[in-house]
Amino acid sequence: MDNFQIETAQNVSIQQNVAGVGDRILAFFIDSLFLVAYMILAVLLMSQLGSSLSQGWVSQMLISLPVLLYYLLWEALWNGRTPGKALVNLRVVRVDGTPPTFSNYLTRWLLRIIDITLGFGSIAIVTIVFKGTGQRLGDLAANTTVISERNRIPHKHTIFAELPEDYQPTYPQVTRFNDSDIQKIKRLFYDARAHREQKVLEQLADRVSQVLEITPITPPAEFISRVLEDYKYYAEQA
Repeated sequence: MDNFQIETAQNVSIQQNVAGVGDRILAFFIDSLFLVAYMILAVLLMSQLGSSLSQGWVSQMLISLPVLLYYLLWEALWNGRTPGKALVNLRVVRVDGTPPTFSNYLTRWLLRIIDITLGFGSIAIVTIVFKGTGQRLGDLAANTTVISERNRIPHKHTIFAELPEDYQPTYPQVTRFNDSDIQKIKRLFYDARAHREQKVLEQLADRVSQVLEITPITPPAEFISRVLEDYKYYAEQA
C-alpha cells in the first residue's frame, strides 16, 4: 500500500494510506454483486406485477436508474463509501484529506464511462498503478483519491478519550491547528504506531514542533500524544 502525502493549511505534511488496486477491485466486485442482485430482484418483481408493466418504460427506469446512479448516490450520501468500499474499509476523500463535495463526486462519477465502462476497468487500473496516488482519471479531474482505513487503531485506544478533571495542558500553541489538521495528524500518528514506523513519528513530531515553534522535551510519540490531548482540552474550553 502506497502513502499519499498531502499538505494541511498549516503546511504540515500528512500521509494517507492509499487504497491498493486489489482492494479497489474487490470493492468493485462486491458492489457489482449488489447491483446484479438488485437487477434480478427488480426483474422478478416487475414480472409479478404484470407483463405490460414489466415491458414498459417505467420498469426499465426503475431497473436502470438505480444501477446508473449507484456509485454517485452511495458515495455522496454515505461520506465517500459504497457498500463494497465499506466492507473493504475504503473511502473517497479529497487529496487534502477533507470530505469531497457533491461536485467532486459528480465529476469522478461522470468519468467512470471512460475509466471503467469503456475500458472494462483497464484504464483505471493503469492510471492508478502509474500515477501512484490512488487516482484514476475521474479522481484526477475531481481532485480526489481513495484511501484505506483498515489500519486505524480502535476507538477505545484513541487519544481523544476522556481527559482527567485536573488535566493541565502543556502546549497552548496547539490552538494554531484546526479540527481538520488535528484529525490528519491523529490518523498518521495512529498508523505510524500501528506499524511501528519510528521514522514517521519522528518526522511528524519535527514538523508539528516547527509549526508550533516549540522544542519537544519528550520522545516523538509522547509529544504527539500530548499535542492531541492539549488540543482536545482547549477545544472543550471553547
